[in-house]
Amino acid sequence: MPSYDQNNIFAKILRGELPCYKVYEDDKALAFLDIMPRAPGHMLVLPKAPARNILDVGAADLAHVMMVAQKVSKAAVKAFGADGITIQQFNEGAGGQVVFHLHIHVIPRKAGVPMKPPAAEKEKPDVLAEQAKKLAAAIAAG
Repeated sequence: MPSYDQNNIFAKILRGELPCYKVYEDDKALAFLDIMPRAPGHMLVLPKAPARNILDVGAADLAHVMMVAQKVSKAAVKAFGADGITIQQFNEGAGGQVVFHLHIHVIPRKAGVPMKPPAAEKEKPDVLAEQAKKLAAAIAAG
């Protein structure tokens, strides 16, 4: 397996070199909106540790990322009136991974509404900013 690349786009976001629409952050994880969402409120949850994917992440970091995924999922159900949540995680190119820093997709879903295709279209910045505020408020409310 190739080694972790410190210059991947998510590593740059974690270092503050690139912006994101942050919805949650603690000392071990970051959750932010996907700029090409498959549904409104589509988030990515990442460990802050340099992990390429599930094949090399430490067990404690993986467990923490999943706890954060659960926390933001519950907030998304409240904030977006979602009927369910789709969780996706891809590993290596053959598994569908495109950015090689471990990340969990958390996608709020409405019954009967299909997801957009991956990377179909970039969402407008004002829409993402409003969604991030809505989600952060729902997370803070518990």
